[in-house]
Amino acid sequence: MTVNRKALITRTTRETDIAIDFNVDGQGQSDLEVQVPFMAHMLELFTKHGLFDLNATGKGDVEVDDHHLTEDLGICLGQALRQALGDKKGIKRYGSMTLPMDETLVTVAIDLSDRPHLEWKAELPKDRVGTFDTENVHEFFWKLAVEARMNLHIVLHHGHNTHHIVEAMFKALARALDEATKIDPRIQGVPSTKGSL
Repeated sequence: MTVNRKALITRTTRETDIAIDFNVDGQGQSDLEVQVPFMAHMLELFTKHGLFDLNATGKGDVEVDDHHLTEDLGICLGQALRQALGDKKGIKRYGSMTLPMDETLVTVAIDLSDRPHLEWKAELPKDRVGTFDTENVHEFFWKLAVEARMNLHIVLHHGHNTHHIVEAMFKALARALDEATKIDPRIQGVPSTKGSL
């Protein structure tokens, strides 16, 4: 197994200040101090279900709204994932998960291809969950896909509770990423006929 698949990312702008310590080969442990409580909850679920380790602090101009901090968390987590995977030798590359949560069913499919793309087939029933603006969910996944340089497909099959839908997305993302980042000892080099990812 590739050792030390970890990354430390810091990002400070006039809008946000974020630090992320990410370990691909973790145990599902998280320590999160993020000023957007809904995103802290989603990142905790992501960590637990992907068996990653994630320590993150994030503060920003939440008095304006949650947009900048949510977007920048996606940027930093994507950068951490890309850095932690390094040259991607031996990884499975692809992962997918269709995940139920009560009345909700979501599929997330991933290709760690170095070709960033987000395909989003979901309409969230409500504009807000608590104080969180749900249009920021798309923003987070879009920035995550771009910075991780992965192909990310998210499909909502059905569901009517917005919290359940978003939670299912994060859990499915975690499990798909866990699959895609696994080392397969049969794979020599990177899983691509081009010889690089």
